[in-house]
Amino acid sequence: MPFSRRNFLQAGCALGAYHAFSAFAQTPFSTGDEQPTLPIPPGSVDCHMHLYDDRYPAVAGARLRPPNASLADYQRLQTRLGMQRMVIVTPSTYGTDNRLLLAGLRQSAGNARGVAVIDTTIDDARLEQMDRAGVRGIRFNLRTGGTPLAALETLAARIAPLGWHIQLVATGEAFIALEQRLAALPVPLVIDHMGHIPQPAGVNSAAFHTLLRLIARGNSWIKLSGPYITSRVGPPSYHDVGLVGAALVQANPQRVLWGSDWPHPTVKQHKPDDAAILNLLARWAPSSAEQERILRINPRQLYGFDDGEQS
Repeated sequence: MPFSRRNFLQAGCALGAYHAFSAFAQTPFSTGDEQPTLPIPPGSVDCHMHLYDDRYPAVAGARLRPPNASLADYQRLQTRLGMQRMVIVTPSTYGTDNRLLLAGLRQSAGNARGVAVIDTTIDDARLEQMDRAGVRGIRFNLRTGGTPLAALETLAARIAPLGWHIQLVATGEAFIALEQRLAALPVPLVIDHMGHIPQPAGVNSAAFHTLLRLIARGNSWIKLSGPYITSRVGPPSYHDVGLVGAALVQANPQRVLWGSDWPHPTVKQHKPDDAAILNLLARWAPSSAEQERILRINPRQLYGFDDGEQS
């Protein structure tokens, strides 16, 4: 049978579709092979992901030691999700060693910002170098260790001239105890993973109402990320955590961000479907205006992305 031009084009399209499917199917540390059905605005930002590389030594006593997860690995997920920008967060695995973060920023062609982990020994010259590299905040992790909370106010004062923020991961109960200290910070506060609001109390918990007060002050942000961390319902709906996410959006959509938490270091098996989790934003933030605010406008404001720098 002659191989016509039409046959050639059909075969080419099929081959292209196969390669696209294969790329999604082989996305590391993520289940599923479909793209999100949620329309993704151009310039959208994944505000929470990590890199791992065993060429960089883990800090003594590190609780999380995932396998290598490279920027190239993540970019395959990024393509699948239809997102263009990212915020790379130094994980607790590396303590205050931010070399992998800085390497990722250099490789990102201007499409990334960073959140570092530091201590009080860092000098101003190093902070300024990190600022030029794209770092926009520092992280305190009260769950898996890191910079001691005693340094909170000292480091907040150090980073304030740079316009950076403090990112905090803690249990919901910790936010109750820390509310006054957090409200008094001279820099913005970013709360990871929906504040780890305990379930099943959820939106009825004292911790949740503490978060509402913090974001109502206008100097705090909260990430819709990691629904699997505290959910008792589980996938695909994560309905219990979804009620928290929807209530946060309803309370103050100007202060909400979205993050994948790739490569999901707290999940040992059965990695979540990142596209399905992104689709949940349609339930938590029903209007397209809210979705664009969460995915593009809010992170642009917080992290200082410039629409002209996107590649």
